[in-house]
Amino acid sequence: MSSSPSLPPALESLRAAIERVILDPAYHDILAVVKGARNGAVYGAKVRFPHALVMVFLFRSGAFREKLSLVLRATRTHARNLARFAFIYKLACYVLKWYGATPGKEGPYDTFLAGLLGGYLVFGRRSRRSGKISSVNQQIVIYVFARVVLALARLAVKPASEGGSGLPLVSRENVSGAISRYAWPVFASTSWAAVMYLFRHHPEELQPSLRSSMTYIYQQSDHWDSLRNFVWHNK
Repeated sequence: MSSSPSLPPALESLRAAIERVILDPAYHDILAVVKGARNGAVYGAKVRFPHALVMVFLFRSGAFREKLSLVLRATRTHARNLARFAFIYKLACYVLKWYGATPGKEGPYDTFLAGLLGGYLVFGRRSRRSGKISSVNQQIVIYVFARVVLALARLAVKPASEGGSGLPLVSRENVSGAISRYAWPVFASTSWAAVMYLFRHHPEELQPSLRSSMTYIYQQSDHWDSLRNFVWHNK
């Protein structure tokens, strides 16, 4: 089996020169900013494209070109914003590390401050054109927020001896064990109770994609006029 053809000498020399730069430890931290932006874009596209493809083609009406445009727009927005956030976050961390109070050493709050800056610049501002917050940004922030709340809840009941925050009362061993056991059923049931109440009485306040999926499951299931749209088709 023949090997793949080698690059021309000029391109091989260029490739070698670039590799020497990117493998030089002196440039590692600043190049990590670029790699972070690249990874943010790739991950955003991988996550959003299949999700948007399913949601748009299953639940949106319109011509094929319109649906495809919506899918590509959502994918571009997700990929671009994750790339922008990663770039701003890692650049801010770099600046704080090397130009902060103790150059060359990461400060205890560097990641928090960098995340605060990136979160505001990328996800916290409204569109200049529409004056609204994009649905993609809302979904990303809500996704992050839910996981932050769960992590903080675990830290709150985790004893200080195990690396938790050791909050009074709830971090005691017997209380912590009971909360860890029963907190999830309470959280799950109250979350569904709240969302169903909101959907019934204040649906306009729910995030559009959630409202759309709930409309399909809980409202449109009340209507049919034949076996065809009772079993095989929704409408």
